[in-house]
Amino acid sequence: MDRTPGLSVRLKLTLSYAGFLMLAGALLLAAVWVFLLRYVPDGWPALLYVAPNRILLLGAFAPAAAAVMAFLLVFGLLGGWILAGRMLAPLTRITDATRMAANGSLSHRIRLPGRADEFRELADAFDAMLARLEAHVAEQRRFAANASHELRTPLAISQSLLDVARKDPAHDHGELVDRLHAVNARAIDLTEALLVLSRADQRSFTREPVDLSLLAEEAVETLLPLAEKRGVTIETSGDITPAIGSQALLLQMTTNLVHNAIVHNLPEQGTVWVETGVRPEAVVLTVENSGEKLSPQLVSTLTEPFQRGTGRIRNDHAGVGLGLAIVKSITQVHDGSLTIVPRSAGGLRIVVQLPIPWGRTGTRIDSDQQRGIGPEGEP
Repeated sequence: MDRTPGLSVRLKLTLSYAGFLMLAGALLLAAVWVFLLRYVPDGWPALLYVAPNRILLLGAFAPAAAAVMAFLLVFGLLGGWILAGRMLAPLTRITDATRMAANGSLSHRIRLPGRADEFRELADAFDAMLARLEAHVAEQRRFAANASHELRTPLAISQSLLDVARKDPAHDHGELVDRLHAVNARAIDLTEALLVLSRADQRSFTREPVDLSLLAEEAVETLLPLAEKRGVTIETSGDITPAIGSQALLLQMTTNLVHNAIVHNLPEQGTVWVETGVRPEAVVLTVENSGEKLSPQLVSTLTEPFQRGTGRIRNDHAGVGLGLAIVKSITQVHDGSLTIVPRSAGGLRIVVQLPIPWGRTGTRIDSDQQRGIGPEGEP
């Protein structure tokens, strides 16, 4: 942005310091002059006395006062310039760091030493912002690289199938169509997952009362055929769990958690536990599943995009590797927290905590109000 050149802050502070010092000196000299006048007579009769009159005193006082004011002016300008420079030195470091960040260097930190004051609070806040921005940019770069790789894979497979069909016209076209259909379906699933992740990060949704227990039941009913096919038993429990947010996004979050628990389970006779509840300061959705034992180091990476269990595993229901990444994003935009820990017996325990809804009077919104039921049990 182009701006009209003006005085620097250092010069403004210098002039302010010098002006204030001059004003204080003038007031002090005026006070001294008034004090002296109380003891000096005025008029011609005063010539008969040894003491000087006011006219003679003014002639002696004025040059001295002028010399003092000149000294205060020089001292104020010089001292104010030095003092302003020392006071604004932290701001100069912050400005330099801002310019470096604007040029793309996000690894630089101010690290302003000294005790806490306004400048150091600003520097610490700026360092924290740079750290978060650097982490976000690095995450976006990894995400873009992984997304490009994942999207390139089905396209490369499609290209290979088409090349084989073109070179071998007698090849079974029915099999080719089936394989192309499967590859194309996977590419569509990946694209839709990327769109969901993008929309979740935008926070552009209407918040409304939602019951997590009903969403959990709906997700379990939807995924029950997949669970039966894989020999997984789903156990649900919990009471009414009122929350505030997007019903579509929270349903997507719950479905992803249950789907992840079903797919990454024991080969047979696996179990998934889905529980909802209300705590004093949060509503909780817990999804646990049996499975192989996982290390804490591996579990800490599961919310990164395109991570699938113990690696980049592909099978008929492995998904596109964005399930838990979407869960994390949806949880964050609802101001909640996501905790993933390995179970000692194998599998995962995933806990989502969302802020508990509060009424306008400061009390928690009643569960019946969340469902739209009146005090008499009428809608």
